[in-house]
Amino acid sequence: MPSSVKDMLAAANAVVPKLSPAEAAERIKAGNVLVLDVRDPTEVQQSGKLKGAVAVSRGMLEFRADPESPYHDPAFRKDATVLVHCASGGRSALAGQTLKTMGYGTVYNIGGFKDLAAAGIETETV
Repeated sequence: MPSSVKDMLAAANAVVPKLSPAEAAERIKAGNVLVLDVRDPTEVQQSGKLKGAVAVSRGMLEFRADPESPYHDPAFRKDATVLVHCASGGRSALAGQTLKTMGYGTVYNIGGFKDLAAAGIETETV
């Protein structure tokens, strides 16, 4: 059955809860989180990233998240809360859904980088 991006986003948003920037800041302070930036490398280079975030482009997510992959990133732990963001929240919703499908239990979409930075979450240059 054909699906549109609108349908795919609706399905992702139904399974990946969204947090406000303030809620995201609280989760980051609490610890045991992976802050995941799924924007493309050029976007991250231009704007920087949230301090401590792991930048993995949306296209490489499955390879970095799968412990059986030779490209696995050890920052991906299924016992940690994953806070995913992109530029506006669309890619992070889809990425969150993928992570949930891969067995990551606690995954949240925290929206877009600019909103998070504007809310006072610390950033760093790359």
